[in-house]
Amino acid sequence: MNLPKDDLLKGVENRAELSRLLDQADQAIRTWEIVQTDFLSPPVLYEALEIFGKLTEVQVVHGGGYPQAERQRLAIAREEIPLDASHVEIAALDIAGNFLFDTATHRDFLGSLLGTGLVRDKVGDILVLGDRGAQTLVIPELVSFLETSLVQVRSVPVKTRSIPLEELKVRPPKKKELTTVEASLRLDAIGSAGLGMSRTKMAEAIASGNVRVNWKTITQSSYNVKAGDLISLRGKGRVEVGEINMTKKERYRVNLTRFV
Repeated sequence: MNLPKDDLLKGVENRAELSRLLDQADQAIRTWEIVQTDFLSPPVLYEALEIFGKLTEVQVVHGGGYPQAERQRLAIAREEIPLDASHVEIAALDIAGNFLFDTATHRDFLGSLLGTGLVRDKVGDILVLGDRGAQTLVIPELVSFLETSLVQVRSVPVKTRSIPLEELKVRPPKKKELTTVEASLRLDAIGSAGLGMSRTKMAEAIASGNVRVNWKTITQSSYNVKAGDLISLRGKGRVEVGEINMTKKERYRVNLTRFV
């Protein structure tokens, strides 16, 4: 039995990645085994969960090593097979060095990881720890390789070692709760209120393709948002749309959470 790929891929943004995921789902159906994907970016993950939510033949669980991880893996299995979060296998690495005099950024650590020959999909989130180094999530098969191969970031010698997931130093996201009252639920109105910018600038960002709702690019300012939507603007952070109520004057009172 093959999944109806062409039908499932209609209208998706990340067609190549989702096509590969459906091939892996076919493999899970055919072999009766649990199949794990590489790490997926948030836009791909969101579309994948939408597609798999339509299928009765397979089930999926996802995880990235800690609750708010951006990059996550999927485990895919036939509906008849027991499946839980433990089937998403993820390892954590500590990359320790003295970066006091040569500060390294997320890009520096990622560059050094990829410099060992890895492809991006094998690496999850990277947590930069200031002058002490960083921690990163990877697929478990790469731990031994990276412990011996990742020895320098920028000019700084580093010691790379496996650590339990419980030792990840995850900073809770900074967030701000706010409420706005608007005449409509248009994306430009809600987005500008949540991100603290003018409606004109928000409309320009939307038209330029820099705004996503639930990780999908939206280019129409008149797009109506709903409770639970996540609005993101490159370089400005994200806003989650919370509860929406009507006021006595028939305007929308919208609770928003801004992540910075």
